Amino acid sequence: MKLDISKALKFVDKQQFEKFKEEAKVQNTALHQKTGKGSEFLGWVNLPSELSDELLTDIENTAKKIHNSVEVMVVIGIGGSYLGSKAIIEALSGSFENLRIERKYPLVIFAGQNISADYLHELQVLLYKHSYGLTVISKSGTTTEPALAFRVLKKDLEIKYGRKGARKRIIAITDAKKGALKKLANTEGYKTFDIADDIGGRFSVLTPVGLLPIAIAGFDIRELVRGAKKMALETETGNNPAVKYAAIRNALLAKNFDIEILANYNPKLHYIAEWFKQLYGESEGKGGKGIFPASVDFTSDLHSMGQYIQEGRRNLFETVISINKPDNKFKLPTDEANLDGLNYLAGRDLDEVNKNAELGTMLAHIEGGVPNIRIELDTLCEAEIGELIYFFEKACGISGYLLGVNPFDQPGVEAYKKNMFALLEKPGFEGERDKLLKK
Repeated sequence: MKLDISKALKFVDKQQFEKFKEEAKVQNTALHQKTGKGSEFLGWVNLPSELSDELLTDIENTAKKIHNSVEVMVVIGIGGSYLGSKAIIEALSGSFENLRIERKYPLVIFAGQNISADYLHELQVLLYKHSYGLTVISKSGTTTEPALAFRVLKKDLEIKYGRKGARKRIIAITDAKKGALKKLANTEGYKTFDIADDIGGRFSVLTPVGLLPIAIAGFDIRELVRGAKKMALETETGNNPAVKYAAIRNALLAKNFDIEILANYNPKLHYIAEWFKQLYGESEGKGGKGIFPASVDFTSDLHSMGQYIQEGRRNLFETVISINKPDNKFKLPTDEANLDGLNYLAGRDLDEVNKNAELGTMLAHIEGGVPNIRIELDTLCEAEIGELIYFFEKACGISGYLLGVNPFDQPGVEAYKKNMFALLEKPGFEGERDKLLKK
């Protein structure tokens, strides 16, 4: 993975950037020494090198058993309990993998990330036709969205396979000692993996929370971890990529660039951006501070959001993820009539066209006043995705500290829950419903 911030430096004060960079080094050390805010949630910092062979083997063996028993694995979770694994599976899968009739590995799909009646019903219809299992991910077991989905799908599974048969098809990833899901797993005898107390959900993709679904989907989790370990070593000390990225983001914010757009030129990276938005939005957005994380898929969104990016308010900057080598070569054919006027591209590779669209867009946006940061991966493979994931995590922790916030809590998330519980008349919220309805 390569980071290029040269096209963003012209938009910031150079001395201020250097100050941010020196402070970022200090905050990077604070992450390793656990001296900053939220230090009780820093288990992810050294995680790549601390993952045991025993745990990885257990995850791989569990995935192999699932490969032989189900056609579909439903992963039930919300936020960090599903976004990381979905992002990596989507990035490494074929664009139309979910349409394949014959599959070597189970189709991994997700539930419990919304409260849509249509989504859950349509999922039931799909599962009725296939053999399936459930992987439920929740530290407490009582988070509303996944708890609702698990209640419904567990009942369906027990009807289809019997209670005893269902037990063999359910995996719980939850707290090691306590909580409703842990209690149920112990009672029913589900296969379980632990969620560490010192790793928050949005930093959990390199734990069983992310690794098990990724292994079930047929990808090499050891290569993923190897890439993350490589980046962890690279960002341990000094003037490293995570330090530079955190510094340039905050230097841009100091110049009132308060929206970051994560852009890509490969649709497989769409959910990497969704994971990125949770990671940075939930980590930095508190106390009236933070850079707002957004995303676009180019070149598609150049025909929708392109106008605003080019000529709208000048408070945004772009971070572009570029893939050096696509998986496939695709030569454009010649057409004798040439009615579309594309014969000048005949015989050239489609990725050459894509790369020139990327370069042309960058030049246009910089000229239009949009700072650009570029992250380049050589290929879309497990190891390089592992590097990218850890890079974003480390830079997020540093950047949050530069902002002066605790990057590892999320107090604002509870506001909607309290209102929802009161409106639904959940026990313990009596008297609040009438107050809310008057509003």
